[in-house]
Formats: sequence, C-alpha cells, structure tokens
Amino acid sequence: MLCDMARKQGSHSDITGPKVQAAALRLIAQNGFAAVSMRQIAAEVGVQAGALYNYTPDKQSLLLALLQAHMNELMAGWAQCDVSGKPEDALRTFVNFHITHHYTRQDSLFISYMELRNLTDENFEVLQMQRREYEAHLEQILKRGQTAGVFKLKDVRLAAMAIIPMLNGVSQWFRDDGRLSLDEICDHYWAFVKGIVDG
Repeated sequence: MLCDMARKQGSHSDITGPKVQAAALRLIAQNGFAAVSMRQIAAEVGVQAGALYNYTPDKQSLLLALLQAHMNELMAGWAQCDVSGKPEDALRTFVNFHITHHYTRQDSLFISYMELRNLTDENFEVLQMQRREYEAHLEQILKRGQTAGVFKLKDVRLAAMAIIPMLNGVSQWFRDDGRLSLDEICDHYWAFVKGIVDG
C-alpha cells in the first residue's frame, strides 16, 4: 500500500519503469553519471523521488541496468543476422549491423563506454562478460577468414579491438542531413575494415 501511495496518480510499473530508464539514460548521457541525482531523474519522469526505489534499488543498479539493456538489445539484433556465408559477407554484415544499430542509439552507446568507470568492480565484470560475448562473434568471423586465407591477420583479437571502436565512432558524428547517407557511410567503413583484414 505504501508503494502505491508513493506513486503519482496514473503511474504504473510497466509505464513508469521504462520512463525511469529513458530519463536516466538521457540525463546521464548529457551530464555524466556522477552529476545526476535520483531526485533529478524522478523530476524528469514526474514522480516523487522515493518512488524511484520501486523500480531500482539504487543509482548504481540503474546504471548497470541501462548498460545491460544496451547489450541485450545489441545481442538480440545480432541474433537476427545471417552470417553463415563467406567470411567476407559475414564481416560486411557485421559492419553494416553495428553501424545501423547504433546510429539511433547514440546515448546508449555513449554511456556504455564512457560510464564503465563508474561501475563497481562486480558490476563491471558482469557487463564485461556481455561485451566479450558480442566481440566474440566478430572474432569468430575474423578467424574464419583467417583460416580460409581470405583475411591476412596476424592477431584476430587486436583486429577486433581496432574495428569495433572505429564503427562506434559513426554514431558520434553521423547526421541524417549530412553529406553522405547511412548506406554510403557503411560502404566507406566496409572499405576501411577491408583495409584492416587485408593486411
């Protein structure tokens, strides 16, 4: 009963919960995790500050939830991609997917890298496992190409560590009204990635 009283009229967990995460994501991306208070998040959502604890135990847990949501969505999207063909085709699929998935998720991508330092050691390890799972898909493609002799790579892990940050950069500057379309950007970045794997 106390939980119901803490919520403003019309506030429901299936509605307010996502609003809390969306507001926290926006505020943290704009101001940084350390500068954002639970009271600010509550004000953004339009609920009493105490009501936030119906949706998250604390700010640290909220940050982890945001970062995990980003990774879960990324992995779910990747699971829909067909990479059973040639290594070159699979790698191009990865490039296109990674760029197109993130260009409308700039805030999520930004905090997923910039706010890692604000996770506790335990939470960092939880998230790092998810990140490595995603990176492993790229490494598997690169290893396939290396084994087939179509990718001239000395170090698959190092190549993956170079490719992903490069692709991440697109979401920081790409605009729909810019000089190049997103498809054209994908074509250019595919050429950049080809330069890495072709040695």
